[in-house]
Amino acid sequence: MIYTTDFDEQAIPLIPVHATDYQQWLENAPDHHQRWLESSGFDASPGKWCALPDARGQLEEVVFGTADSGWLYQMAGLPSGLPAARYRLVSVWSKDHRIQASLGWGLAAYRFERYVKQSGDTPVLCLDKDVAEHVLNLFDAQKLVRDLINTPTEDMGPAELAADTQRQADFFGARVEVVSGEDLLTENFPAIHAVGRAADRAPQFIRMSWGERKAPLLALVGKGVCFDTGGLDLKNAAGMKIMKKDMGGAAHVIALARLVMQYELPVRLELLIPAVENAVSGNAYRPGDVIGTRKGLHIEIGNTDAEGRVVLADALAFACEKKPDLVIDFATLTGAARVALGTDLPPVFSNRLEIAKAIVDSGDRVEDPLWMMPLYQPYKKLLKSEIADLNNIGSTGLGGCIIAALFLEHFVEKEVPWVHIDTYGWNQSASPGRHVGGEALGLRAVFNYLRERYS
Repeated sequence: MIYTTDFDEQAIPLIPVHATDYQQWLENAPDHHQRWLESSGFDASPGKWCALPDARGQLEEVVFGTADSGWLYQMAGLPSGLPAARYRLVSVWSKDHRIQASLGWGLAAYRFERYVKQSGDTPVLCLDKDVAEHVLNLFDAQKLVRDLINTPTEDMGPAELAADTQRQADFFGARVEVVSGEDLLTENFPAIHAVGRAADRAPQFIRMSWGERKAPLLALVGKGVCFDTGGLDLKNAAGMKIMKKDMGGAAHVIALARLVMQYELPVRLELLIPAVENAVSGNAYRPGDVIGTRKGLHIEIGNTDAEGRVVLADALAFACEKKPDLVIDFATLTGAARVALGTDLPPVFSNRLEIAKAIVDSGDRVEDPLWMMPLYQPYKKLLKSEIADLNNIGSTGLGGCIIAALFLEHFVEKEVPWVHIDTYGWNQSASPGRHVGGEALGLRAVFNYLRERYS
């Protein structure tokens, strides 16, 4: 257990202190705490904490240093070091800051336990009543993203991804439809079929619907490449090592849909996931092939390792057919985005600049940063094909994340507001609150924006 909503006045206090206020705070502390703190060398610098004993030597309270900003990870260093007990935050922080700090506690305490269970008791945070529900909802959503991405492909193929979508739907009374295998051709999803046909496990198009018919239509699209070998343009071993995460876009939109339904946003929700494995076999799609799409455009395959944008082409075209109020896609799409902005900062593209800016601003407020990037139209010429409507890769390796976004734009109707987020979905290295492995990057930013847009 990480949290409890049963607030306990007897729980051990967690007391935040800023370095500039520390001396005054220390003067007001009990004598035995003053002596302990002075002998320990504690100075209230950010990330430092000290457990304070009572006169009998038992843990009485914990003091920790705080920074001027970055509330999400203010308490992230505590769960791994504190003994198992109940704790409560004692502060005059605003509600928003307590939400962030309490969420950071859970993100730090998270463990992926599907295959190895954690033994022993752990520290538990007693949540303030005014923040408890929101903290738990946000944590459960971010945990869902992490769990889905961390699960190896053997247990997270297209059918398993559909099953996880169904579990969310069952909880909230949503409806799920799945188009699978050869039915993708008869139902006009040829690009999804082409990418996924080489795998033993059938490609699928997963659709979840929820909400009132007359409400504005919100379409969430997530890249669900459950494993990416690169296809016939095979990745090397290092490039393939963490490709279980290539369904990270799908993980993000499943969790985002969960939040939309949980908060009963006044929308008609369509969750759309093209779920495939990009595998190698005798019937794998090839470099140089030309494949059709739901929209009627033909794609020349310049590289089979640029498969995510190909499956998204059919999903985005489907999303636009009902003239939605907004389409948002998440995808672990390009290495170029990582070159441009690193692993922690997803680029956001949109055919409506005001929406992209609003999402970035929303992310800043909840410490889930994004960076606005341009749909620079002159680069569209780099997708030109001599034998098809467009190529799936650019004629240059430069500006790759922009070119990928421009490719997707071909399958979005101009009158439909559309947002594309090229998320990494993974922590490369560990830091307080962030473990190596699957991560939600952009989830809370977009949800915060949707709450504001549809409230």
